[in-house]
Order: sequence, then structure tokens, then C-alpha cells
Amino acid sequence: MLVRSLDDVTDTDDDIKTENWRSKRIVLAREGVGFSVHETTLYAGTVNDFWYANHIEAVFIVEGEGEILNKATGERHELRPGSLYLLNDHDKHQVLPRTEMRTVCVFNPPVTGREVHDENGVYPLVLEDA
Repeated sequence: MLVRSLDDVTDTDDDIKTENWRSKRIVLAREGVGFSVHETTLYAGTVNDFWYANHIEAVFIVEGEGEILNKATGERHELRPGSLYLLNDHDKHQVLPRTEMRTVCVFNPPVTGREVHDENGVYPLVLEDA
């Protein structure tokens, strides 16, 4: 059994900070459970282009409001507490938080914590050493 709090990862190597967002990686590939779990905070007024070409991601909005744009179709969807979006087709998307948005994200395959978004917003597929 694993029990871990956000305090356990805050300001460690598993707490990734950028100008647009902060992601606290609570469960990573090293745990060997087939998915990773992150608390990600997106900052108000930022434009966030992502494309998880190698991962499926589910995002549950806990706090804040904004919208998501499906870059392939032009569809826009409102995001608010209780909303969930699932990027089940490796969707290119843009997240536009109007207020600070706190989310819980689940990735499959799991993120190792060593990934860095490339110029297209893609995480490379990094496999955990066995």
C-alpha cells in the first residue's frame, strides 16, 4: 500500500514548475501500477498547448474555470469544478484557464517524471528502468 500526500512531493524533484503551470507528480511509473497521477495547477490567463502523442490523459477539474479547445475540430468546451476531459485519441488541445485551475491528471502509460514537453507540447515516451 502506498500513502502519499501533496506535502510529500512539494518542492521535490517530483514538483515541476513552469511559467504556465505547476505539476506535483504523486504516483509515477516507478510505482509500477500502469498509470501516473498528478495534481496540476494551471495559471490564470495562460495559453497551454499540449499534445500527448504517446499518452492517454484524463483530467478532472477540482478548482477554477476555463476552457479547452480541440485543435483538430475547433470545438471549445467550458471547464469548471466537476468537469473531466479525456484525451482518448491523443488529441491536440489548448487549455485556457480564466482563473487558476487545479486539476487531477491521470496518464497511461505512466509518466516517469523525466519527461519535458517539446515544441509541439508532446511528452516523449520515457520508459522506467526495470
